[in-house]
Amino acid sequence: MAEVIRMPRMSDTMEEGNIVSWLKSEGEEVEAGETLAEVETDKATMELDSYFDGVLLHIAVKEGPVPIDGIIAVIGKKGEDWKKAIQEAEGGSNGKEGSQASGEGPAEEPRQEAEPAKETAPAEAAAEGSRVKASPLARSIAKEAGVNLANISGSGDGGRIVKRDIEEAMGKQQAAPQPQPAATPAAPAAPAVQPPAPKQQEAPQVVPFAFSGGGANYEEKPISQMRKTIARRLSESKFTAPHFYLTREINMDRAVQLRERLKEVAPTKISFNDLVIKAVAAGLRLHPAVNSSWLGDKIRINKDVNIGVAVAVDEGLLVPVIRYTDMKTLSQINVEVKELAGLAKKRKLQPDQMEGNTFTVSNLGMFGIEEFTGIINPPDACILAVGSIIQKPIVKDGEIVVGNMMKVTLSCDHRVVDGATGAQFLQTVAAILEDPIRLLV
Repeated sequence: MAEVIRMPRMSDTMEEGNIVSWLKSEGEEVEAGETLAEVETDKATMELDSYFDGVLLHIAVKEGPVPIDGIIAVIGKKGEDWKKAIQEAEGGSNGKEGSQASGEGPAEEPRQEAEPAKETAPAEAAAEGSRVKASPLARSIAKEAGVNLANISGSGDGGRIVKRDIEEAMGKQQAAPQPQPAATPAAPAAPAVQPPAPKQQEAPQVVPFAFSGGGANYEEKPISQMRKTIARRLSESKFTAPHFYLTREINMDRAVQLRERLKEVAPTKISFNDLVIKAVAAGLRLHPAVNSSWLGDKIRINKDVNIGVAVAVDEGLLVPVIRYTDMKTLSQINVEVKELAGLAKKRKLQPDQMEGNTFTVSNLGMFGIEEFTGIINPPDACILAVGSIIQKPIVKDGEIVVGNMMKVTLSCDHRVVDGATGAQFLQTVAAILEDPIRLLV
């Protein structure tokens, strides 16, 4: 019996997956463990592997969004009736065929023979002739960018070239020095003649403005699965959890001195964000009420301190999680944040690397933002928004001196955290950062 392939749940918050490209074609043999397609979830672009051996009899959805458990393909023996398999999978009551049975509109016509290929450049023809293994999406991007597939080493299954390989090759191609035009040989010296009298310089002509546009002038982009999920979760948080905000200014003079000292002894380059994360972890251990979650009919006080670190990517915001943050050294936190942030920017984070957070830190100080407020990241009860360190005049021991000041704002879910509780937590975090030796005791 042919096997019906459905859209799996690839993350805990996934409601539908967006098929980006198929790496196998209809009629092609498939082995268990081979990659069938690239699927964009709400958190990353992931590879969908086959659990069966056989022939890919039918692709129900070529590309686009598919809900969880929606039918996307059929695998079986060559010549098997895939339509019957889909009808039985759907209960056989409506008698619809193909993608109609999976709720994806009218059944598609049988696959037509490919149109004759257009003339290609010699290098591209050579690459295609050598049967380079590449996904359809990778081939399309390479063709548009003028990248020769024969010069790329694939990182996909069995050495197959995938989208990320093309993007890396394009980056290297842009970074490579461009050849400079050969110098034009100097013209032979003209015979000595009397130079002509200089002409009177003409006034520059102003080119009249001409614009043939008008009307609607904009671009619309489809919303990615990740952007949809971010919008839904943040809307639910903002309009469900009653937010209130506490802002405090922290003197970072001693933290600045400590960071300079750490540069001499630490195996990694400790950042101010690492210091903030470590101070927050220590504060959460002393104020467990802040390290809590609202569950509707009860409040969960988390025993582990798992801090999510907001990372900006093209599609929005990802929050990888540093587990057991309070037990880790500054160097360990630094290495883990860098590694997870790198994976986030490449869309390679796995779902388990973004789960289990009990508190979130969002830092925009590196962009020169002095102060902002964050939306709570469920299931957390709080998020700390961190601004930049600004040198400004302050009063110290009755004198005006220059201080390194940093503003932080704590967004709290009032169902879980009261004003006094949040203020006491901020007071502890400020005390640690203003005297970082407290991290050692």
